[in-house]
Amino acid sequence: MYCTRSSKVMKLHEVRPPHALRRYNLLGLLLVLLTALTQNTVGQRKDEGAVDIVAPLPVEQVVQNLEQMNLRRLRALSTYQSTRTYRVEYRGFAGPRSAEMIVNVKYHSPGTKEFVIQSATGSKLMIDQVLKKLLAAETEAQDAEVQRNSALTEENYRFTLTGLESRPPSLTYVLKVEPRRKDKFLYRGVIWIDAVDFAVVRVEAEPAKNPSFWTKRAEIVQVYRKVGDFWLPESNRSATAVRLGGHADLSIDYGNYVITNSGEVGSL
Repeated sequence: MYCTRSSKVMKLHEVRPPHALRRYNLLGLLLVLLTALTQNTVGQRKDEGAVDIVAPLPVEQVVQNLEQMNLRRLRALSTYQSTRTYRVEYRGFAGPRSAEMIVNVKYHSPGTKEFVIQSATGSKLMIDQVLKKLLAAETEAQDAEVQRNSALTEENYRFTLTGLESRPPSLTYVLKVEPRRKDKFLYRGVIWIDAVDFAVVRVEAEPAKNPSFWTKRAEIVQVYRKVGDFWLPESNRSATAVRLGGHADLSIDYGNYVITNSGEVGSL
């Protein structure tokens, strides 16, 4: 059993993404796209009492509204703090291994994050080659060009409207998304968009590009919740089937949000 407690600050520009594939960092490589899922996560509700839509909008208008509101939310959210709990469990040809890491996060607009690892327990191999690699991958995902190439826009995805679902206190548009190219920061699957805020509230997806020979299949579910006037990540659950018969589960729980500086989002 491996246990560390540290106040070491990991700034994004200090962390380097992995350059060589190793057997146990496959989750880190696979879930490098997780931070792409958080690119468009903040939102403001214009009318808390609005729950009905007179007529559904066409998919082109839904996507256009999503892009416009994402930009406004990005500009409005200046700083926040939160705590993440990472857990990984692996079962397979190398034997069972598990680890947990608790991380404090400080966000500064327009995309800088500072990580402080509060504790890390369990398999040292899983901590170093999966959980810390996942933090390192977030460095690459915060690059301005990467953000532009991974955003939920018509430039990067094809969208198909499949229906409406009730998710109180509002309705959601359900869209099928297909990436326009194979990229480790893109995904294919289904997204749910709040019909009032035009913010993503749920994603069920798989990577557009298989990130590793060792990975046979991966499924990711990410859920968002409203914090004050903004939508922020609540949880992530990822299941990975390994080619040689193993299975890995990764969970990330986001909590203790404190929005320290924000402006007004406005309306369409």
